Amino acid sequence: MEPAQVSQPYRTTSVFDETSLPAALRRDHRTKVGVWGVIRVLEGKVVFTILDPPDEQRLTPERLGLVLPEQPHFVTPAGPMRMQVEFYDHRPDLADL
Repeated sequence: MEPAQVSQPYRTTSVFDETSLPAALRRDHRTKVGVWGVIRVLEGKVVFTILDPPDEQRLTPERLGLVLPEQPHFVTPAGPMRMQVEFYDHRPDLADL
């Protein structure tokens, strides 16, 4: 029996802080068809706002944010922070990340 394969992103953004976080991520945007995103907070806190269905989550280094394909959302720094976004061509298992 082969060991289970751990999800690997096909692309990862640079690390952003509260001043370098691009404006495009701070306003309504979405991933493409078939693309899942994982918001990974390295330090501090980020507010992850999902517009459809409406939801708001406080992300921390212990709590990842999962973005579904084509799901409208945006992020807002909650003070000093460092974060990056990973992109997958399949739904990642957050327990493996």
